[in-house]
Amino acid sequence: MIELEGVPELIDPVMVAAFEGWNDAGDAASTAVAHLEREWKGEVFAALDAEDYYDFQVNRPTVWLDGGVRRITWPTTRLSVVRVGGEKPRDLVLVRGIEPSMRWRSFCNELLGFAHELGVEMVVILGALLGDTPHTRPVPVSGVTSDPDLARRMELEETRYEGPTGIVGILQEACTHAGVPAVSLWAAVPHYVSQPPNPKATLALLNRLEDLIDLRIPLGELAEDARAWQLGVDQLASEDSEVAEYVQTLEEARDTAELPEASGEAIAREFERYLRRRDGGPAGGPAAGHATESGDASYLRDPSGGRTRPPKPPARGADDRAGEVAGRDRDERDERDDRDGARGGDRRAAGADEGRDGTPETGTEAGTDGADTGTDGAGAGTGAGTGAGTGSGPESGADSGAEGGPGDGAGGGRREDPGE
Repeated sequence: MIELEGVPELIDPVMVAAFEGWNDAGDAASTAVAHLEREWKGEVFAALDAEDYYDFQVNRPTVWLDGGVRRITWPTTRLSVVRVGGEKPRDLVLVRGIEPSMRWRSFCNELLGFAHELGVEMVVILGALLGDTPHTRPVPVSGVTSDPDLARRMELEETRYEGPTGIVGILQEACTHAGVPAVSLWAAVPHYVSQPPNPKATLALLNRLEDLIDLRIPLGELAEDARAWQLGVDQLASEDSEVAEYVQTLEEARDTAELPEASGEAIAREFERYLRRRDGGPAGGPAAGHATESGDASYLRDPSGGRTRPPKPPARGADDRAGEVAGRDRDERDERDDRDGARGGDRRAAGADEGRDGTPETGTEAGTDGADTGTDGAGAGTGAGTGAGTGSGPESGADSGAEGGPGDGAGGGRREDPGE
C-alpha cells in the first residue's frame, strides 16, 4: 500500500500525465505538463524507482554540480500536486516522466495506486503524434476514451485504434479496467517539422485541457512563443520551393476536409466558450469541441493567433442562401438589360445622324439597327428605299431609316423588357 505523508486532502483532484518518448512528438505533451508545474508552482511529492522501469543505456542519467558537489539525476517519473484557486478551487496531480523501458503493467499499477490514495476523479493523459497537418493551420487535438459512457457524456471519441501503442494507450486501458475515468488528448504535429520544441502544439493541448477540466490555465509567454515558432517555420518553408508546394497541398486538403459547415450546436458551444474567456470567467464545461482539432472543430481557436479568436457566425439556412442567390441573379440581369438598352439607343441615334447626313446605309445595317429593339432580333433590307421600316419590338425598325435616309430597312425582333 502506498502511503503519502505531507500531502493534504485534495479537492476534486484530476491527474494529468505526459511521458517523453514515442508518445511525445515535438515534446509537446511533456512541455504542457511542465508548463502547468511552472505556472502553478507544483511541489514534487513522489518519484518512481528508476531501477524498476528504465534501461539506463537507453535513457542515461545526467551528472551536474550543486555548489561544487556532483549530483546525479536519474531518469524517472515524478508526481507533483498543484492547487488552483478561484471560485471553484481544485487540485491537479501532475505526472511527468519518460516512457518506461520495461514492466509497463507494474508501472501503470503503481501510478493507479497513487491515484486511488489521492482520490483522483479522472485521469487525463496528454500525447502528441506526427501527422499530415500543415503548420499554418490550427493544431488538431483529438480527445478519445475507452469508456462509451464517458465518450457520450463529455462528447469525446470512443477509440477504435488498432495497432502498436505506447505507454499512453496502456495507461488509459489500465485506468478503464480499474474503473477510473480516463481521457487521452492527442495533438497532431507536422511531420516535416517534428523536432522540439513545438509551442503551438503545446498551446493547443492546454487549450483543450482547460475546456475538458473546467479550469483557466495561465499561458505566460506560450502564445507569443507559438507565433514566433510559426513565423520561423514560414520563413524556412519559403526558402525551399518543394517544401512550400507540399505545405500548400496539405493546406488545400485540410481546408477541403473542413468545408462542411459546423452544426449549430457546435457553433453555440464555441460561442459560449469565447464569451467566457472574453469576460474572464472559467474556461467552460466538459465539452470538447475540435479538433477537432478532435477532428470535430478545428476552427475553435487559432493557437498561433492567441486565445480570443471570435467564433464563426451562425450558419444560414438553405432557403436564406437560395433567396440571396436568386435576388443577386435578378439584379445582375436587370443591370445587363439596362446596358443593352442603352447601347441600342446609342446605335439608333447614330443611324439617325447618318440618315440626316445622306450617307447611304445598306439594308443589312438598317435591319440590324431595327433589331436593336430586341436581344434576339434580326433585320433585313434592300438598301434602296425611302427610309420607311417596320418592326415588331417596342420600338419600330423605322428608327434605323429616320430623317429620310436612302434606305428601306425592315427590322424584326423582340426583347424582354426588364419590367416584364
